Amino acid sequence: MTIKPLIILPDPVLRQVSAPVERVDDDLRRLSDDMLETMYDAPGIGLAAIQIGEPLRMLVIDLAKEDEEKAPVTFINPEILERSDALSVYEEGCLSIPDYYAEVERPASVRVRYLDLSGQEREIEADGLLATCLQHEIDHLNGVLFIDHISKLKRDMVVKKFTKAARKAVA
Repeated sequence: MTIKPLIILPDPVLRQVSAPVERVDDDLRRLSDDMLETMYDAPGIGLAAIQIGEPLRMLVIDLAKEDEEKAPVTFINPEILERSDALSVYEEGCLSIPDYYAEVERPASVRVRYLDLSGQEREIEADGLLATCLQHEIDHLNGVLFIDHISKLKRDMVVKKFTKAARKAVA
């Protein structure tokens, strides 16, 4: 397993729409392992393939707490089938927007269809943190960032801050 470099805002790669995975094979399973290793190292609870520069519709999530056994799940070609009318608010952060957090309102529960690492189609009903995390990571696959769900003023400030930092890093 390899820790991959994370793509950081304002990199335009984060705005790409990811392509569907055509085949679940050993290369894809290796990519899943690399994504998990990268996510754990960051540390985070979710990571979309585009965040390591792989524009594929795949994401990994592990909501286990530090003192719990790891419980990673890989979602290939995830698709939200249903969203609840009820909403919930969570403070979200993102490995591609380090050290920035904001409250985001999303549907409280979702039903998601996806392929697992053996290529089997699965469905999951999720609520709470898992529902938020799935929506956040699926947004990534569509070129959407969590800051797109906050006010334009706050979003513009965050983008400006990261753009400035990126320029300094290059200089």
